Amino acid sequence: MAGRGGRGRGRLSRGGRCCCCCCCCCCCSCSCCSCLPPPPARTGAARTGQDRSGAAEAGQRGLLSLLGPSPTHTLDKTPPKRKTRTEFALKEIMSSGGAEDDIPQGERKTVTDFCYLLDKSKQLFNGLRDLPQYGQKQWQSYFGRTFDVYTKLWKFQQQHRQVLDNRYGLKRWQIGEIASKIGQLYYHYYLRTSETSYLNEAFSFYSAIRQRSYYSQVSKEDRPELVVKKLRYYARFIVVCLLLNKMDVVKDLVKELSEEIEDYTHRFNTEDQVEWNLVLQEVAAFIEADPVMVLNDDNTIVITSNRLAEAGAPLLEQGMIVGQLTLADALIIGNCNNQVKFSELTVDMFRMLQALEREPMNLASQMNKPGMQESADKPARRENPHKYLLYKPTFSQLYTFLAASFKELPANSVLLIYLSATGVFPTGRSDSEGPYDFGGVLTNSNRDIINGDALHKRNQSHKEMHCLHPGDLYPFTRKPLFIIVDSSNSIAYKNFTNLFGQPLVCLLSPTAYPKALQDQAFLQFFGDEFLRLLLIRFIFCSATMRMHKIFRQETRNYPESYPQLPRDEIVENPHLQKHILELASILDVRNVFLENTIDDY
Repeated sequence: MAGRGGRGRGRLSRGGRCCCCCCCCCCCSCSCCSCLPPPPARTGAARTGQDRSGAAEAGQRGLLSLLGPSPTHTLDKTPPKRKTRTEFALKEIMSSGGAEDDIPQGERKTVTDFCYLLDKSKQLFNGLRDLPQYGQKQWQSYFGRTFDVYTKLWKFQQQHRQVLDNRYGLKRWQIGEIASKIGQLYYHYYLRTSETSYLNEAFSFYSAIRQRSYYSQVSKEDRPELVVKKLRYYARFIVVCLLLNKMDVVKDLVKELSEEIEDYTHRFNTEDQVEWNLVLQEVAAFIEADPVMVLNDDNTIVITSNRLAEAGAPLLEQGMIVGQLTLADALIIGNCNNQVKFSELTVDMFRMLQALEREPMNLASQMNKPGMQESADKPARRENPHKYLLYKPTFSQLYTFLAASFKELPANSVLLIYLSATGVFPTGRSDSEGPYDFGGVLTNSNRDIINGDALHKRNQSHKEMHCLHPGDLYPFTRKPLFIIVDSSNSIAYKNFTNLFGQPLVCLLSPTAYPKALQDQAFLQFFGDEFLRLLLIRFIFCSATMRMHKIFRQETRNYPESYPQLPRDEIVENPHLQKHILELASILDVRNVFLENTIDDY
């Protein structure tokens, strides 16, 4: 993960720098990383799907078919005469294949054109990190140009492979680097748009690199920087496979990566051995953190997904009146100490990220499938909500992203805030019960922390400055707000005051704080498929824990919400309890639930 701060879809941020899980710079101390940072801004056009006219359209036109046989292709125009570092090396490269004067003019032009495209592609790729942080439309056109140049570069090397082999000395690992950059482009476009179809395209290019063994000869060269390129490719590929739930591929990749790291550390005495071994430990822990397996009748393992399936949204009851709100933006924040993570994506963030996405569709088949162009009867597939992924952000970073999302939130839209963070408790008794008197959740700071406690003592009369208090979120309740708090001090957000009369719901992890109010805010959010699914999952969890023998001992073990869900009608509904007991019997865990039989209901 590497990059710098800025606004964009699906970005990870920590301490003033973005953390893109595909780059995985935490794996290596090498300073030559050329990975692309998370994207800066998403614009209003992106919300309406108009961003497809830029980078997406360019990518779909040119890159989807690049892995197959390429058609006849030439450059649109002769590149302008300009001096680059490639030009200075060109004479030496070409003369190594024979006397310079004996090289035909056509072959000379082929090498010159390739060097120009290669230099231009690197320039555009590296320039993506310098886009304005909160630009409106800058990234669309720039992304489109980058896609277009890589399209030409890939096709050009396919058509002129023999000349480039003989005159330029093109290596297979260099071809793999081009394919890897294209995979990164698709991955980062997924981060900008939250559209999972682009993950499939990134997977296609990463998979082709592995199948065609583009990096197979790297281990034979005495150049550690080339081996690092290969290791980074594996790290990026693993991230994409994790997001696509391709766990079988992940396990194979981890095994191959382990062998590559062992060979790398054996051959080169470098300073990054510990970092790469840490990568292996992180991904192994990440896989083990979700051990649930579903078996088919033939005992084959089925990978379950948290994403919203095409027909998986819970249906509304006939005649049910709900709000017309739509989830548009989501901030997914992870700041728990010692939590399982890979790169800088925690398990909690990973699961919530998937819960706010639809199942991915193959972009190429979606475009080429007959009848998919226009359909008057079937409504258009709704876009996934825009997401920010913030790993251990500081308070100023978190507030900046909140303000940016709030500013660009369309009418009749909802902002979701997911907080998975260590709790910060009040330092002393207070005579008042204001929004800053109950603590909150921890934000990142530069001070040292041991076991979650600051090394220096704070004045008991002062509030914790590195904390997101409930009062900090009050300004954003001017628009519909949906908050999920998974923290040891989630009760701090139970005293939320709805100052502006906009729909407001807080889902809180199990706490001991009993106070809550009741209103109809839940129905305002029930019209959105993603929020409806989250609410129903929360209700099922609450009902199940209330029936469990161990959790039933104390009410403090139950999840809470603001406003409080109706107990008799929803949380302890007899029909829901009956289904829970039936499911427990099927799973052969009936003994851990209440002694009441199904017939009692």
